Amino acid sequence: MKFAEGSFVTAIKGYLIGAANVVPGVSGGTFALITGIYQRTIDALSAVLSLKSWKLLFGGRGREFWKAIDGGFLIALAIGIVVSVFTLARLITFTLANYPVETWALFFGLILASAWFMFADLLPLRLKDILFAVAGIAAGVVICTLSPTSTPDSPWFLVICGAVAVSSMILPGLSGSLVLVLLSKYEFILNAVNTLDIPTLLFFAAGCVGGILAFSKFLHWLLARFERPTMLVLLGFVIGSLVKVWPWSNPEAIAASQGVEIVAPKGLASFGTLSGLGLELHILPAVLWCAAGIGAVILIEYLSRRSSSKQSK
Repeated sequence: MKFAEGSFVTAIKGYLIGAANVVPGVSGGTFALITGIYQRTIDALSAVLSLKSWKLLFGGRGREFWKAIDGGFLIALAIGIVVSVFTLARLITFTLANYPVETWALFFGLILASAWFMFADLLPLRLKDILFAVAGIAAGVVICTLSPTSTPDSPWFLVICGAVAVSSMILPGLSGSLVLVLLSKYEFILNAVNTLDIPTLLFFAAGCVGGILAFSKFLHWLLARFERPTMLVLLGFVIGSLVKVWPWSNPEAIAASQGVEIVAPKGLASFGTLSGLGLELHILPAVLWCAAGIGAVILIEYLSRRSSSKQSK
């Protein structure tokens, strides 16, 4: 009975982590910290990647293998995450289609506030710290402005997307969904979830598994030895990525939500361009939803820090 209750609680925590991973700007790693299972998750993943664990399995000691990798915990966590993704993807697809300005304004607020908390954790800054952050900002802006509005739907690219996205998901403060936005595959993957496009999901899932196998140990090695420079570059990258989630950057999506057909320039749209096309800009709702995103991150960070302080006692 205790096992069943523990698995249910873990699945609920997995649901919250999955919800965070669906929304650009919110880190699944942060939610793992809030719910108190971040270290356990990392330890379980490390055990899965350990040769010592697999020697137990191939040596006919299946129960010891299952215990070594914390198998029950990982299964319950995975179920919660999968259920969360499938239940929330349709909602976000709907809001992106019908309320694109408000939805991206929410994401903008989430990312902006997340960047602020990352910045606050790294204070005070030295000159070389600023240089690392500026390099990250430059990389983010360049990638966002030069990245095509559409990317290949080929299996190899879906595998890459899965590998890169899942690697960022295990880092507190960095959003895997934001990475998909930068790769122009966020809405594509959401639609695949909604329509149960099995081939697409299988290739993406293969990339996720491969990403964990290939990058998880490297990421932790990198953070163990170069944590501050790595986080500074990531901070800059997150700030630079705000260009991509500007609420009015996609005139075509805004026009489609209002039942208008236009041919407008792509990229960072100006208010003048959009108003000249006769579109409703929804400025006040955008400001309110951006504020809601900022408030949500403040609450998440508060809960995360309180949880961390309790665990340290």
